[in-house]
Amino acid sequence: MTKSDSPEPADDDAAVKRRRRLAEVFGDVLPETTSDERGGAPEGDREAWYRENRPPHHGG
Repeated sequence: MTKSDSPEPADDDAAVKRRRRLAEVFGDVLPETTSDERGGAPEGDREAWYRENRPPHHGG
């Protein structure tokens, strides 16, 4: 690979504009924080959801 084959580094303003445009088009790919960091729902709520949505053939 020669020097002319490698892409030139983007200007800071151009890179910022490009990232902003990509975010407008595609949105945030990954959230800033994980669900563990945000706290999420308590485990009791999760178990209640499974009991409420259990199919009848799985017993009562």
